[in-house]
Amino acid sequence: MKKAKPFLRWAGGKRWLLSEIDKIIKLDNFENYYEPFIGGGSIYFHLNPQKATISDSNIDLINTYIQVRDNVQNVIKALSQFENTEEFYYKIRKQIFDDKIYEAAKFIYLNQTSFNGIYRVNSLGEYNVPYGHRKNYVIDFQNLLLASQNLSGTNILAIDFNETIDQIRENDLIFLDPPYTVAHNKNGFIQYNQKIFSLEDQFRLNSYINNIKDAGAYYIMTNAAHKSIKEIFNNGDFVYEVERVSVVGGKFAKRDKYSELILTNLK
Repeated sequence: MKKAKPFLRWAGGKRWLLSEIDKIIKLDNFENYYEPFIGGGSIYFHLNPQKATISDSNIDLINTYIQVRDNVQNVIKALSQFENTEEFYYKIRKQIFDDKIYEAAKFIYLNQTSFNGIYRVNSLGEYNVPYGHRKNYVIDFQNLLLASQNLSGTNILAIDFNETIDQIRENDLIFLDPPYTVAHNKNGFIQYNQKIFSLEDQFRLNSYINNIKDAGAYYIMTNAAHKSIKEIFNNGDFVYEVERVSVVGGKFAKRDKYSELILTNLK
């Protein structure tokens, strides 16, 4: 089956990692694939696994994946009614739909027409990212159809990452891309998180990784290239430090290179 491209833009997304991931994954026969912080799904769509569970604690994000999987034609129909104008953007941004299909269409529309595709909400849980002035942008409906095909058969859940651990078995592969807790090398992703992934959550994630290994499964994790992260996840596994180019910033933002960590028990 042909691979879809991610249909969402995502601050902290892992498109930059695609050239590295194939060097790391030499396990062609992993059983099930898990991605508990799905975000934009760059790695999921790149690997296009046959048996997969993707999840996230962001309920709106997960609803969007479910509707693209199950009701893509209706999502496209709803999106076709949305206009890429500043006036219409703010109208849709404040509107709440009772229909989950329209909520998914709204999520995709705001993601694609907002400033840098950032997901950010205020203290009331209201999406508050301004219009992005992407005047020439057209949503790729053909890619949405392909994404729906790729998602077919995939288990999609709105849960905390730790709730998947009882499902993991020997030879499964888990890709972990948690929200970054610490600012490192000028990294600014923290300010865009709805709820900052705390240091306590990082320790919970380390326990989750130990349980993955106890089950005889494999993991790949990206995280901040920061001393505290290296100390928390000091499990004797492979650690790679790689550079990526920043993709978050305004019209006049400087695109710098930043270091990030890849940790894995894949040999």
